[in-house]
Amino acid sequence: MTLERQRVPFLDVEATPVTVPELTAVLSTFMAEGRTRIVVGHNLHSVTLLHSDPAFLSFYERSDVVLIDGAPVLWLWAKTGEEDDGREPVMDYRLGSTDWIPALGNVAGLERIAVIGAGAVANAGAVAKLREIVPGARVDGMPGEGWNKEVEEAAVEWLNRLRPQLVLLGLGMPLQEQVIARRLAALPPAVYCTVGGAIEQIAGVQKLAPRWIGRLGLEWAWRLMLHPQRVAYRVFGEPWVLLGLLLRRRLRRQP
Repeated sequence: MTLERQRVPFLDVEATPVTVPELTAVLSTFMAEGRTRIVVGHNLHSVTLLHSDPAFLSFYERSDVVLIDGAPVLWLWAKTGEEDDGREPVMDYRLGSTDWIPALGNVAGLERIAVIGAGAVANAGAVAKLREIVPGARVDGMPGEGWNKEVEEAAVEWLNRLRPQLVLLGLGMPLQEQVIARRLAALPPAVYCTVGGAIEQIAGVQKLAPRWIGRLGLEWAWRLMLHPQRVAYRVFGEPWVLLGLLLRRRLRRQP
């Protein structure tokens, strides 16, 4: 199954605009196929990495679904993108991990889930929550704190024993993408989803922004208020780095 991507011209990236019901339908198809699939998301951090790291670009190019996981990406796509299907861009196309994970109960055939990442308490909390979201499914978890080569090898062995259908990998960007890229040949067939900090959020360890803030696309302000040291550079510094990368790309293209 191939999903059509649309380009965000100003950012010079591509994304797969889907709503939550459309995504769960796609995941149901993936479950029936039983093949390895990769689901990632685009925010300004991923766009910056894509334009500065060829390996990261290659990983996104071969991913199966690239969700719009950032309001600025959605806004720029809505203002500059060309609609081929007659649909107008709406906020529903912005799918952060905490938007679609609660809908996993609608994915047909989903019976085995693995959750990798976050600390032990958050991981256990996310596993418990997913057992509520997908009743009857087997959900196993493995914390991601102290990630290193030995933990990574243990995770690969763990996944090969479990043979999950869906893997939620929340190690932060770009580590989670790097892990899948370098270990893909050794991993069992499954749908691998990079979910960043969503494990802590699903577990309730990290407080989610109120939904009205989400609809306004202001989660960055909420996270900045809660975790200023962790988020400050991403909010105030990285956009300027991205702007410089985009300007350099345009200058190189000029005759």
